[in-house]
Amino acid sequence: MEEKGWLGADIYFDIDADHIPTKCAKIHDIWTCSSCGFNDKGIPPEKCPYCGNRNFDEKTWPCEVCLESAKRETIKLIGMLTEDFGFSSNDVKVSFSGHRGYHVHIEGEEVQEMDSVERKEMVDYITGSGIEARFHGLEEGYGGSRILSGPNLDDFGWRGRIAKGTYEFLLTATNEDLKNLGLKRNVIKDIIMNRDAVLKSWETKGPWGIIKGLGLEGWRAIMQKSIEHQSAKIDTVVTTDIHRLIRLTNTLHGKTGLMKVAFPANEIEQFDPFKRAIAFKEGTITLFIEEAPEFRLEEETFGPFKKQRVELPLAAALLLLCKDIAWVAK
Repeated sequence: MEEKGWLGADIYFDIDADHIPTKCAKIHDIWTCSSCGFNDKGIPPEKCPYCGNRNFDEKTWPCEVCLESAKRETIKLIGMLTEDFGFSSNDVKVSFSGHRGYHVHIEGEEVQEMDSVERKEMVDYITGSGIEARFHGLEEGYGGSRILSGPNLDDFGWRGRIAKGTYEFLLTATNEDLKNLGLKRNVIKDIIMNRDAVLKSWETKGPWGIIKGLGLEGWRAIMQKSIEHQSAKIDTVVTTDIHRLIRLTNTLHGKTGLMKVAFPANEIEQFDPFKRAIAFKEGTITLFIEEAPEFRLEEETFGPFKKQRVELPLAAALLLLCKDIAWVAK
């Protein structure tokens, strides 16, 4: 063993719905304090509100909304890898993890020798860590003028991504969204009342100088929000860990009974994990189900269930058994 040495490692990115806030988590995800047993739904708090314990047992659910949010993040990641880092679509391998997300895998000699620090640089770029608006084109005009200049939609890298994110944010931003950024009431009113003009301004140089009363700090706040939307929500530890073991393709995930399934990157929009990842397609099992939300496998919908004895197809039964919310009925 002493004679063995590290030769290299492919780069993996793990995108999991656990790292993406979704409203549906408050409906189907349950956490239980490992000390006092207090439980509630949604994302667990930093500490138990009843006893102060910081350890929780979590039961998450692979719902369609969660998996769609993970897919959106994966699409953003693939775009960065191909457009910004220059990898070809053939270099980027994509897989459904078998649970609540996707794996993106790049192999080849040019990446296998990258150490943790170099991989951390990629992670920081992808997550938008440390990006400051003033280094990406946002500045006051010459001669002390309050007219601002900023990034354009056709710029490369994060400049273009910031512009796209700003456009998308201003396209849909509500009064509450703008208020949460700390913008003044008159500025918010001006943005909403002149939204069409603001959006049309992107045909030339963008809206940076046309909103009255919106200065550098206000635009920085808007651009920072755009960075949050344009960045990809990856598990940063997985990518920087050069000794990480990754689930093999076509193996079963122990939390769902579904397979890890690989597919071409350009097929991700059409990929349906609830059709493609089913391993067992014959047979039935009778279960006693404590509680389970409604879910779909292939074209059939099941549930919701609560304290029921039900005969289910094998794949659906395995999902509930793996989630520890059902037992084989005697």
